[in-house]
Amino acid sequence: MTESPEKPADTNQAPAFEDVNLYGSDRAMVEAVEREGGGGATRSLNAFGLVCGSADAFERGRLAHENPPKLRTHDRFGERIDVVEYHPSYHECMDISFSEGLHCCSWMHLLKSGEQAIPVPGIQVSRAAAFYMAAQMEPGHCCPISMTHAAIPLIASQSELVETLLPKLLSRSYDPSREPIEDKHSATIGMGMTEMQGGTDVRANTTRAEPEGAKSGQGALYKLSGHKWFMSAPMCDGFLILAQARGGPSCFLVPKYLSEGRGNEIALLRLKDKLGNRSNASSEVEFHGAQGMMVGEEGKGIETIVEMVTYTRLDCSVSSAALMRLALANAINHCEHRKVFGKRLVEQPVMMQVLADLALDVEAATALAFRLARAFDRVEDSRASAWRRLMTPVTKYWVCKIAPGVVAEAMECLGGNGYVEEAPLARIYREVPVNSIWEGAGNVMALDVLRVLQREADVVGIVMEDLETAAGDDPHLKAAHARIQSMLHEPRLLDLRARALVEALAVLAAGTILRAHAPLPVADAFIATRMGSVARQTYGHGLEWAEVSQIIERSSPN
Repeated sequence: MTESPEKPADTNQAPAFEDVNLYGSDRAMVEAVEREGGGGATRSLNAFGLVCGSADAFERGRLAHENPPKLRTHDRFGERIDVVEYHPSYHECMDISFSEGLHCCSWMHLLKSGEQAIPVPGIQVSRAAAFYMAAQMEPGHCCPISMTHAAIPLIASQSELVETLLPKLLSRSYDPSREPIEDKHSATIGMGMTEMQGGTDVRANTTRAEPEGAKSGQGALYKLSGHKWFMSAPMCDGFLILAQARGGPSCFLVPKYLSEGRGNEIALLRLKDKLGNRSNASSEVEFHGAQGMMVGEEGKGIETIVEMVTYTRLDCSVSSAALMRLALANAINHCEHRKVFGKRLVEQPVMMQVLADLALDVEAATALAFRLARAFDRVEDSRASAWRRLMTPVTKYWVCKIAPGVVAEAMECLGGNGYVEEAPLARIYREVPVNSIWEGAGNVMALDVLRVLQREADVVGIVMEDLETAAGDDPHLKAAHARIQSMLHEPRLLDLRARALVEALAVLAAGTILRAHAPLPVADAFIATRMGSVARQTYGHGLEWAEVSQIIERSSPN
């Protein structure tokens, strides 16, 4: 037998990015959490950062991704069972996030009464920080976590469900068993809105809902019949489904299993073969008289479910920022250890430009996402409510849109080492497009902003006033604000300029936050390159004058 040649003592390979505190090593995120009101959770976030950044956690993420869920439609006797089987690592990720309360911590006050029934100050911001780290551990499982969290306020508004379902949703004991909700320790909620013929145009849905008995309307039981092109997380315990009732599109809570233990009439036709998000299942389904309870008013289903969608759009923004951060951290970690042409990569001038340029977008996205989370914390504040209404689609659009480009460039920093499946960059790269598409793709977000402009002019006025104040005397910020104002004063062209308007709003808002709170090298470089006159289509240029070493050092996880 021939002996294997010895490897050189110094292989010039970077150590794996693992066993790192995802909270303490991320200065931009820590500062965002503290200034936006979530600093009271610092101790628990530090602890959770160690959990999510451990080698074990990243290994769970890898295994869950490489062993995607499988659909079993029938048992060995030919009986329909419609079961989706997940790898144990997926359930372990769910258990970790459940224990941290990512599906429910914002709503624990709903179990209380009187003066105690108020949210913990800053809870949406601190929860966003934990969600940001859970997404880096393994992003696919965040889908049912996000939907369950978003569904709870809707469930809490339905008196028929408060006693029976709400305590299950607020439990931190993860229960993956296939049982009726009343027999479980906890429950998760999925969602089915889109259909083959309508897609985003959910008013074109054809799924029908007929009253099961004499009673109809809110709280009544219905039978649903029809088809859904996408239904997310099909092994959840219940699903919020849009269907056509006699009074128009209405929202229904459809349980997976009925109280007597038999499965509801939900036929899982197939699991979607997706680009990414492989650890999580999305399905195509048919309802054959499935039982569901109407939630909200008849004919107001779209309005009912929009509030839920608003919360999931926040999570899309947070998780996209998180995946950008994970990609950047891997890139910097590699470049700090890899030597090329006698220097570490992080010391090579061209690479310094690239890393610093990436860091600017990552910090801006993080700042914008956590600024939005603060608006969710301050529901009684009219200015915060205006920010939430207008800037949710704006933030979701921009943060999710730039993520694929950031991750692709970060992958290139590792060269071939980033392109192979052993590295996490390939998995991250496949994952990031889902947040831009899910809960409304780019054009849907742009149209949502146009609706705000047309129907809620006071909301736009409040946000523009806040941005003008925040711009101060900065010439780039003032000029950007003036350009947006000029677009708003030409309503006939807004349909054509919708995406330009949304992007301009996002970049201006991010620039004002960085100008007020980030170190000068970061704020100056972002504002000059994203709002200046330099034509840019790729990363790594236009920063010849900037203090790139300081920008990289601030973003280094080491």
